[in-house]
Amino acid sequence: MSNTPLLVMGSKNYSSWSLRPWLFLRKVGFDFREHLIHFDAADYQAQIAALSPSRRVPLLIDGGVKIRDSLAICEYAAECTGRGLLEDRTARALARSAAAEMHSGFQTLRNECPMNVRELHRHVPPTPQLHADIARIDEIWSDCLRSHGDGGGWLFGEFSIADAMFAPVLFRFRTYGATLGNASHAYLRHALADSAVNEWRVAAEQEGHPLPEVDGIGVVERGRIS
Repeated sequence: MSNTPLLVMGSKNYSSWSLRPWLFLRKVGFDFREHLIHFDAADYQAQIAALSPSRRVPLLIDGGVKIRDSLAICEYAAECTGRGLLEDRTARALARSAAAEMHSGFQTLRNECPMNVRELHRHVPPTPQLHADIARIDEIWSDCLRSHGDGGGWLFGEFSIADAMFAPVLFRFRTYGATLGNASHAYLRHALADSAVNEWRVAAEQEGHPLPEVDGIGVVERGRIS
């Protein structure tokens, strides 16, 4: 049996929580194997119960240790590799604040614009709550880029946990559109062009296992949320 840590994930097209640690582990060079449980599997609950005490994905299994939750997995990998933790204390604190706000907030964006990597040009009703979530993300991105983003293209210059936590938003904005300021729009382009982000995108586009209840959200329209 391999001693390489195992990352248990849900469907790549839909599982925003799985994308976050997968991307961070890939970017910081943390060696791991993937174990994918598709959301449409008839025995999904049995499969996840056999591995995860919380019956949720993602889960990182490293030897006898089971690390639950995207943010906890990212922090574990950062400590193991010494990468992804910003050296500057102020930048590190601000990155943690941004990551924590994404981790706990933006419920309207999550509900009304679920991650659906394969889809493009989906239009959903632009509710005030959705506008507010998008505007707040634009504000966070712009502030981080202005204060600490020089010289790398990521929110704090170099790739960090904050970028991993916002990774599903990249695909949400790609699918449903969003009106963003210049700095945030440049960040979106930079992040979507990243090789690891594109590795996930290609896998999501090829995996199949559609969820009609998600694929039916939004009208196909070449427009933007505005």
